[in-house]
Amino acid sequence: MREKYAASQIALHWLTFLLVALAYATIELRGFAQRGSWQGYAMIITHFSAGFTVLLLMLARLLLRKRHRTPPITPPVARWQTGLAHLVHTLIYALFITLPILGITSRYLRGRDWWLFGIPMPVAGEPNFDLSDTLIGWHETLAPLGYWLIGLHAAGALFHHYFLKDNTLRRMMPGKTPRG
Repeated sequence: MREKYAASQIALHWLTFLLVALAYATIELRGFAQRGSWQGYAMIITHFSAGFTVLLLMLARLLLRKRHRTPPITPPVARWQTGLAHLVHTLIYALFITLPILGITSRYLRGRDWWLFGIPMPVAGEPNFDLSDTLIGWHETLAPLGYWLIGLHAAGALFHHYFLKDNTLRRMMPGKTPRG
């Protein structure tokens, strides 16, 4: 049995992390750009593009989870810890699939021009502002949950690494894992 996740899983995990950080950073920092400026547009396009890419990566990660077995934690951990880890992972996957879908659907329904990677995207012929506003409202309400889930996920990995001294964190780290 493998000691680590597959290289593809590790690469997608860390790429997803970087893109989630980029999506959050651009939306948090957009207030520093003058409204209507090219910097503001660049921030928004980067936010949309990073979010869309996160959606694609999360779907790819789900496929890889089906293809590759999860390497065991050594030494084994209590069942409640495994259950909590599964819950947090499920919530992370659900959130980072749901948020981009809400955001993209909201932009489409708005009926105004929007872009991914600088490419114009289709818009609804008949805008539905009420539904668009509702969806973006849910997007903005759920997004802060990501900070908590990411923090809980990272704290759990660090707790396992530094206090339980198991291989939980090392299984997802790039490069070779030293034995012993």
